[in-house]
Amino acid sequence: MNSLTQARLSVLMTALLFSVGGAGIKACALTSWQVASFRSGIAAVAVWLMMPEARRGWTWQVLPASLAYAATVILFVLANKLTTSANTIFLQSTAPLYILLLAPWLLREKSRPFDLIVIGLLAVGLTLFFVSHEEPLRTAPNPFAGNILAAIAGITWALTIMGLRRIGRIGESFGSAAAVVVAGNLIAFLVGLPFALPVEAARPVDWAIVAGLGIVQIGVAYVFLTRAFRHVPALEASVLLLLEPALNPLWALILNGERPGPWSIAGGLLILGATALKTWFDTRSPQAEAA
Repeated sequence: MNSLTQARLSVLMTALLFSVGGAGIKACALTSWQVASFRSGIAAVAVWLMMPEARRGWTWQVLPASLAYAATVILFVLANKLTTSANTIFLQSTAPLYILLLAPWLLREKSRPFDLIVIGLLAVGLTLFFVSHEEPLRTAPNPFAGNILAAIAGITWALTIMGLRRIGRIGESFGSAAAVVVAGNLIAFLVGLPFALPVEAARPVDWAIVAGLGIVQIGVAYVFLTRAFRHVPALEASVLLLLEPALNPLWALILNGERPGPWSIAGGLLILGATALKTWFDTRSPQAEAA
């Protein structure tokens, strides 16, 4: 295989590893704060050891993106423990909505008329998660509260992406994306630790799941993604990464027997469709061809 094909497979592997997060979190008997804290602590060490670029670029300028990333990984775990994995990943995937709304002010990047259509589709998809009452499930005891947290995670993930975009635009002297991942996970670990202790009961399998989530689902996934971005254009990678929200509910169904409601499926399809549509449009624009 040539380097481009290998890079594309690395992006798909990243999406595959990311996608098991929801099912793994639900399979772990530890509390939401324990999973959030310990998973991030292990991930911070794993990324630090596996990615040499994570040991440089530590400047104060990475703090805003690190805080947003820390909020995202915490909210992702808390939401997964309360609502379905499908709802969590689909609502977090509304991040492009907030990027389109905030980028003109935070990044000085202008929106185009077509972006208004994408904003409308994403907004409708977001609304569909709250139009009907979802019955609690064994794996989703409080869907409404979990949906709220997942929707907020969409905002914090958007802020993370914009922070990484700002760092990448200014250069390595301003900071590094890998440093954001390490610092963000370290912050999440420290913030969650007071709520995670004491650990009164934990099975060996619970620690194995948390370790796997930190080392493989975050650490190894970012190694694949970093190497892939050296060859795969960002727009193409964003399309390939849509495999994550597509597979996430499937793993939850197979491993946890969790079935999302019809309105959630409709909202998720609308969100993924709008994201794919925007990505396709961006690849056709003159600015994308010039880049």
